[in-house]
Amino acid sequence: MAAPESAEAPATRRSDQTRAAILAAARQHFATHGFEGTTIRAVAADAGIDHSMVMRYYGSKARLLDAALDIDLDLPDLSATPPEERAELLVRHFLHLWEHNAAGDGLLLLLRSAVTHEQAAERMREIFAAQVAPALKTDPEKVGLISTQLLGLALTRYLLRIPVVAAMPPEDIVTAYAPAIQTILKSPTHTP
Repeated sequence: MAAPESAEAPATRRSDQTRAAILAAARQHFATHGFEGTTIRAVAADAGIDHSMVMRYYGSKARLLDAALDIDLDLPDLSATPPEERAELLVRHFLHLWEHNAAGDGLLLLLRSAVTHEQAAERMREIFAAQVAPALKTDPEKVGLISTQLLGLALTRYLLRIPVVAAMPPEDIVTAYAPAIQTILKSPTHTP
């Protein structure tokens, strides 16, 4: 016979569901309207709760943004990948992330917000320093240049939606982008 469920378990599940609904609504609003254009009331309305609940869980719009920007890029371990295949794997991973993963939505939100909000810009720098740099196991200069390529792709394909780039099949993007990333990875290091 199964043990009876404690009274705390349903409350915890409801709390987790409320947090998830708030974060989903916040990510959508921040991505669409940026930090300045997002209101706690609008996030709460989309989450189907009273705005006081958003404040209860997150305390402020800035802390809500922090939570919405808590992104795990889930980068693959590139150490076992032959060096000549790393660039292709990286481009493929980011395309998949942006097109099929909630973290990709968060990364696009971060990119949109980072242009006008220093907190988001700092978070972007932290994510790339903490997650991309160790995955590539290369110097900061190369990580920076690779970041320009990947973030430029995200900007033109998903935010600006430049028609020719937005319409490209992912495989064509991999074919076009991987050699540029590979060139950066193979280039000599210039930082002391």
